[in-house]
Amino acid sequence: MPAFRADSVDDITAALGTLPSGTPVSEVARRLLDLFTGGSLTPGTRLPPERQLAATLGVGRSAVREALAALEILGIVDVRPGSGTYLRGTASELLPQTLRWGLLIGERNTAQLLELREGLEIYVARLAAARADEATFVRLEKSVARMRAKIDDLAAFARADLDFHHALAEAAGNDMLTDHLHVIRSLLQVYADRAVHDRAQAERALAEHEAVLAAVRAADGDAAASAMAVHMATASARLLDSAAQVAE
Repeated sequence: MPAFRADSVDDITAALGTLPSGTPVSEVARRLLDLFTGGSLTPGTRLPPERQLAATLGVGRSAVREALAALEILGIVDVRPGSGTYLRGTASELLPQTLRWGLLIGERNTAQLLELREGLEIYVARLAAARADEATFVRLEKSVARMRAKIDDLAAFARADLDFHHALAEAAGNDMLTDHLHVIRSLLQVYADRAVHDRAQAERALAEHEAVLAAVRAADGDAAASAMAVHMATASARLLDSAAQVAE
């Protein structure tokens, strides 16, 4: 990894410029993405620290942190605790154009993205009910057991939640459907990681997953779709609330 050079810091900060007061995280991410995909930075370039980026852009450090977290999820930067944040690839490798326009889009489009995810997840549950095998049941049950065991560890709870949905999608047996859901989840992950705020919400999410699991194990597609619809309604409401907090 190339060493961090003072002249590269000056170049990067000069290229960024200052954003208007009150700029949301989505615009911070867009400004950073425009620079990273502009071709002026080489892969492996170490970026200025959060506090310097925040000062240059004229925004809070939390906005920069959230923006970098989203870019890391999409594979654009590599955040290394104790070392720094590095650009991962060339402009042509960083992000397909279709994802670029969707990256951390505004509140209206976030809601539309959630609606799309709801429809896909409901369909996945219906397919999984018809196609899941014993290995899938074991994976789903393990995920639910981890959620139950980690009810007071919300970060671990969220990982078990995501594993449940991954197992369900694989059981559906439709690679294109799985790929679309992966893209959507990646775009929403920065919000999803902080969507469950307390034990009460975690308990409700756990009960919703248990209902989906029971329907899938019973091979009841209608019940699986209905249970997933209930879960998606509450999960989407939490995600929208989380997105609103991030944008503040």
